[in-house]
Amino acid sequence: LVNYVSKKNAISIIRGLRVLSDFEDEFKMALMNRSLDSEIVTMFLMPHEKYTHLSSSIIREVASLKGNVSSLVPKIVRDALEKKFY
Repeated sequence: LVNYVSKKNAISIIRGLRVLSDFEDEFKMALMNRSLDSEIVTMFLMPHEKYTHLSSSIIREVASLKGNVSSLVPKIVRDALEKKFY
């Protein structure tokens, strides 16, 4: 990820924290990324509580089983999922 960020001339990584248990792993990853490139900043965002039960894995699984995830993802994501699974 650090190599990709540098290649794209970006300066930050944005990560989502759904529940408190996500924090420890994300924090360790952010510290490792910083040790690899001290110029890259990691920012953490919290979702609305109605989305805390969701993960990319759950969305992909539901989409792969032809479930309707249109109310849970942006149109660009829905289109990509439909292209992959339909």
